[in-house]
Amino acid sequence: MVTPIFRISDYQQAVAFYVDWLGFRIDWEERPANGPLYMQVSRGNIVLHLTGYEPGSCSGCSMAMAEVNGLFALHRTLLQRNPPCPPPNLERTTWNNKVMQTQVTDPFGNCLVFVEVCA
Repeated sequence: MVTPIFRISDYQQAVAFYVDWLGFRIDWEERPANGPLYMQVSRGNIVLHLTGYEPGSCSGCSMAMAEVNGLFALHRTLLQRNPPCPPPNLERTTWNNKVMQTQVTDPFGNCLVFVEVCA
């Protein structure tokens, strides 16, 4: 299993985006007295770590791709929940015409791409 780590700078914005809008749940949070937040969120078999730690050797934003079942329903649900960002498009990928995708970018610049193989 590979778990992407997305850097965040605001807890409330992260919860509004990942939990309230995308439908993830908070699995656990770690808040050391002298350190930034580190938490895990999940939705089905998609697991992400969100952190307030400053990047070490890796800088910039992160991107992760997640395979899902029910991409069309997920896309519809996201549009109905008043997106906190530009509404995501649902489109065929350029690399395989049988794969559909929708892409969202969190308030911190991290990108999550949901994909599904369609007939």
